[in-house]
This record gives sequence, C-alpha cells and structure tokens, in this order.
Amino acid sequence: MQRVTYSRNYTISLSRTCRCYCKYCAFATHQAHLRGPKEVENLLGLAERKRAKELLILTGEAPDEHPEVKQKLAAIGHDSFIDYVVWVCERALERGILPHTNLGVMTRAEMAKLREVTASQGLMLESTSEQLMETVHAGSPTKHPEERLRTIELAGELRVPYTTGILVGIGETAADRIDSLQAIADLHEQYGHIQEVILQNFVPHPRYHGQDVGAIAEEAADDLWRTGMAADGDHVDATRLPEWANPVSIDEMRELVRATRQLMPDVGIQIPPNLADWWPDLVEAGATDLGGLSANGDHISPELPFPSPKQVRERLADDGYALGERLCVYPQYISDDWVAPAVLDTIKLNYWTFIPRGERSRSVSREVADEGYVLDAIAKGREGLRLDPPELTALFSERRPELIENLRAAADDLRHELVGDDVSFIVNRNVNFTNICTVGCAFCGFGQSRRSPDAYLADEGEFREKVAEAIEFGATELCMQGGIHPDYELEDYGRWLEIARDEAPEIHLHAYSPMEIANMIDRSGLTAMEVFTYLKERGLGSTPGTAAEVLDDAVRERISPNKLPAARWVEIIEAAHAAGVSTTSTVMFGHIEEAWELARHMIVIRDLQERSLAGGGAAITEFVPLSFIPYQTMLGRTHGISELSREENLKHTAVFRLALGHTIKNVQASWVKMGLDAATEALRWGVNDLGGTLMEESISRAAGSLHGSRLDPIDLVGAAHAANRAAYQRDTLYTGRLAEYPLPVATAA
Repeated sequence: MQRVTYSRNYTISLSRTCRCYCKYCAFATHQAHLRGPKEVENLLGLAERKRAKELLILTGEAPDEHPEVKQKLAAIGHDSFIDYVVWVCERALERGILPHTNLGVMTRAEMAKLREVTASQGLMLESTSEQLMETVHAGSPTKHPEERLRTIELAGELRVPYTTGILVGIGETAADRIDSLQAIADLHEQYGHIQEVILQNFVPHPRYHGQDVGAIAEEAADDLWRTGMAADGDHVDATRLPEWANPVSIDEMRELVRATRQLMPDVGIQIPPNLADWWPDLVEAGATDLGGLSANGDHISPELPFPSPKQVRERLADDGYALGERLCVYPQYISDDWVAPAVLDTIKLNYWTFIPRGERSRSVSREVADEGYVLDAIAKGREGLRLDPPELTALFSERRPELIENLRAAADDLRHELVGDDVSFIVNRNVNFTNICTVGCAFCGFGQSRRSPDAYLADEGEFREKVAEAIEFGATELCMQGGIHPDYELEDYGRWLEIARDEAPEIHLHAYSPMEIANMIDRSGLTAMEVFTYLKERGLGSTPGTAAEVLDDAVRERISPNKLPAARWVEIIEAAHAAGVSTTSTVMFGHIEEAWELARHMIVIRDLQERSLAGGGAAITEFVPLSFIPYQTMLGRTHGISELSREENLKHTAVFRLALGHTIKNVQASWVKMGLDAATEALRWGVNDLGGTLMEESISRAAGSLHGSRLDPIDLVGAAHAANRAAYQRDTLYTGRLAEYPLPVATAA
C-alpha cells in the first residue's frame, strides 16, 4: 500500500510586511505588520492544544526594511527580524513543536542563524523564467531566479533540509516549468538537501486590505473541518484569470509530477489539496505528500482551507492509499549531520518514532557491537544455548550484510536440526465473530466501537454458514477470535464453541486470545483454570498466543494501555498449559519497540516454555512473528511508522529462531503480514511452517495489508516447492501429517 504523507502543522504569519510587489500575492502588505510576543505565545498555546508537530512561520520578505517594523522590533528587544524569528523558534521548541520557516531570500549568516533553531526551511523557486520579472514579478527584485537559486544553494552548503517548488500558471511556458525543475534537481544532485518539491497551481484570490488573513483562514478551516463543507466566502472566479496568467490543466500537472519523479526520484512531491479538486488524481500519478494540513488554514490562500486529515484519509482510502504523518523534516535528514543539536534533542524527546528504524534509541546506545561478539552470539544461538539480553539486542540491531548472512545460516541450520527440511501448513479458517471492541489499541485497525458504521456482530446463521464453508473447503481447524465486546459474558464465548462443534464435530477449535480469556475471567469471577475447564467442555482444542504484542509493559503502555499486562498474559498461557490446553505464541514487531525490548520479549517466551516443558503437560506448539502493518492504524498514522522492510523482517525472523533455541521447534512465517514471496524466502531464515489457508482474514486486512485474506493449499505447497522443500499438511498441534506433497522429480533433481 502506498502511503501519502502530511505534516500536522500550525501557521503563524509573523509579519506580512514585504519588500516585493508580486501581482498574484494576497498575503503581503506594504504597511507595517508584526505579531508581538504575547500574541505569539498565545498562538503557540493554540498550536500545542491542537497537537501540532510543526510550526510554519510565514512572513513577507525582509519586513524589517520597513522603518516602523524596525522600530517595533527594537521596542521588544530585537536588533533584526531574523533575531525575532529565532526567539519564536526557541519558544516553539520549548513546547516540543518543530519550526519550519519560509522567510524568502536570505543571506548565509541569516540562514545559518536560523539553522540552529529550525528543523527545516523553505523557499519557493517559483520559476526560472526571467521574463516574469517584467510581468508578475515586476518591482520584486528578490524574485529574480538567480536570487532564489542562490538562497536554495546556500541551504545546500549549510546542510539545511529544504523545501522548494514551482508556481504553475503565472505566465510561464511548459518549457520554463521543466527548466525550473531541472534547476532544482541540479542543486539537489550537488548537495542532496531538497526533501520535497511543491507543485503549486496558481489560483486567483480576493485582496485582503486591512483584514487579518490568519483569522480568515482559521474561520474557513474551522467550517470545513467541523461540517465537511467549505463556507461561502469572497471567492474570485478562477476561470477569470488575470491577463498575465495562463490556465493549467490536470494533464499538465500530471506531467509535472512525472517529470519531478524522473528528475528527483528520492524527493517528496507535494500537491496542495486545497487549491484544486484534482489532488487525488495527482496522487495516482505519483505525488507523495499533501503538505501541512494546517488546523488554522492556509494563510496564503485563506479562503481555501485545507481539508482535515480525517477527510483526506477517507478520500485516499477510496483509492487504496493510506495517509500518514511526517515531521516537517523528512526522516532521512533526522541526524546530527543535518539538524542542529537543540532541534534533534526535541525530536528525540517528543518524536523519536519518526527517526528511521535502526537510527533511533531512547535509552540504550546504538553503538555497533564488536564483530567477534556478534559471531560468538550467533554460534551460541546455533547450538540452542540461551542468549542473554545484550546478545539478543546486538543480533536484532545488526546491519552488516556479512554478519546477517551468518545469522541466516545459523537459523537455517538450527531449523534443519530440530524439524528437518519438510515445510508444514494447515488448512484452516479464521472466523472473527465480532469486531466490536472496548480496548482501543493504537496498533489495531480491526476493533470498532459499538456505534461505528463498520461494527459487526455475526449471528448464528452467519456463523454456521462460515463453519460449513470451512468443512467444504477441507479445513481441519477453525480459528475463532473477536474484539472485546462490552456485553459478552463467559456463556457467550461458550455458545460460539458449542455452535461450531454442533456444525462440525471433528474440527479442531483453536480459539480465544489471552485478552479474551482475561475478559472471561473478569466477567465470570472464575479462576483461569475454571474458565479453561468450562471452555474445554464446550469444545476448545487450543488457544492462540496472540495479544502478546511485545511482552514489556513499557511498550504495552504506549501502544495498548488498556490491554492486559505482560505478567497476566504469561499467567493465562501457563494456566492454559496447566489445564492441558496447548497454545501458540507470537510477537508483533516493527513499530515503536526497540531491539532490547524485543530481547526481553524473547526471554519471557523462552522462560515460559521451559517451565511448561518441565511440567510435562501442554506447551507452546509454535512461534509466529507478526510484523506490524501501519497503514490504517492510529499508531501508523500518527507516529511516522513505515512498514518493516523485507530484509529487516527476515533478519528478525532468524533472530527469533535463535532466541528460542530448542524450546519451541516450530517457527511460522505469516504470509498475510509479509507476503507469500517473503514467507517463501523466510524458509531459508529459520522458518519451517507457512501457517494456514485462513479463508477469511480480517485483522491484518483492516490494518492495510495487501497480501490477501486466503490461500488454497496448492499455493502453500507451491511456495514450499519453490524453496526446494517438500511440504505436508499438518494438524493444529503438529502431531500428525494429514497429506504429503513431495518435491516433483524434476525439482528435486
């Protein structure tokens, strides 16, 4: 799924006084205008309450060239306008808001001073056409292309993450547009500092003499965000262009998106979503970003408010795209090479999940472990010996290709020793009987409130039909889980088991996560052993070890504060084993967790299994790594989390195998999470099981997975054969082979 990004920002028009006389501009004034410190503090308070991560500081160019503005600055203790902007940025950083400035043409000294307190900066090139200096830019010497390009180049020399772009439809030619993009591309090739390019179409505006554009913009945004409908304002007919302007078609904009991508394949392409209805089409053409969806509107086009993130997200979902937040500084620039210490500290303190995975750390050093140390840990893991937390942390953090290959080989060898080379799978069906849930996990796209239009609760007829379909398909297992329904009692859960057993007496019922079991215990007042006894009497065969996420309460508190604590998850799994009910075990990784927290999780799982095996009863039958799908979840939308790469997914899978040693023999690849191709490759990374056919998978699909919701047995057999492995259909508990699929003779040869 393609992700389209935006920045949650708040705009302050610090001064509209400007030395330029651009004919299309409704923002600038040549009167003295300056927002004072108290007003700025009040606006910063509003930005904080609206949960803005970015403060967009807009100004006219060099407002302190106006004598009255100069006097006002002196009165509040600042020698220059740049000094005042620095003060505003410092106040924003104190509140955890990252400044992005757009101040026009600047000197090296001015830009360098701002670099110490800004996360990023920007300046629209607009156009390289010098002819425009005689039309729309007449009387605006700093709009000369050479002046603009020199400022953009200074940003590169100073290593400032930079946003620029072109303004389309102000009298330039099609060739001018490509020349402008080429000029930006040339600077980016030299300095690598252009994080995004804005392709902005010109829209005529009314004039706002004597009016507060910020107030107009905020009122328009409030109307749109609250009602979904823009208020009628003093609009200018966009079809009646000024004589110097030229119309712009959607085809021309598509071509510019394609040209930008070709010239700058690593740069974000921003399309303002408030200036034309064609923005979804431009996303389809390759645009990647919608800019700052400012809660207080667009101060440059105040009568045209940005749609809200919710409105944009719903519109993108119609076309299969996900909307996610970014910071004003793009992830690849979040380092001490590009960002000043004070700003980087703010990011680490408030927005560390936006730092690229592998570069971020809250409290443990990111220093690369010594090669010998890593090799020794791999060797220990290969022998099934216990790896301690620092060793596991080092393996999860490893990034050197040659050591990762050693890790893969060791995991593959251990897999071969424990279970041989044959690949197992199960023919099963998922039934999620309700998605109504009161827990509210930030990582979940499945659970819904009872009042949600997407909420559902299966009736008995629907449920029986699904069970009958499973039997007809040849399923030997029915996997039953649901949301935590606020009205469900123990008897409701027992009733689903009874219906399933009545409809299919021979099918294995693999049902109810530890979270659901905990709910049954709390609602019934029974002990865990009594609950499991009750469920077994009604047909329960085994219990999935989901709801584990990461078994570290600090992580759980951040991603699912209403979920059962780690110790209670362990308690319920151990109660299941004591009651003679086998379980599986899982981890959900690739979100906000860090390597050392995954290490803790694996030690908890291994310790639990060792206790269960020592007890001689039921135990964990398999371990299932579940990589996080971010696209349609609150955690993914608001924390800048991208889907784990195939390479990282496979590396983690190998570490999971080594971490378990000899305690859990079966490691499963989730084709729903990682895709069948990656799951097939995982057979070389310690995996021996490809999971189930599923028939109906709702939880990952609701989070935005694109890897389907069912497979036929032949698909799983084909995956095993593609890895040059024989396959067999197993039962739920790995106690029997139900069908054999040896390698074809030609493949084996």
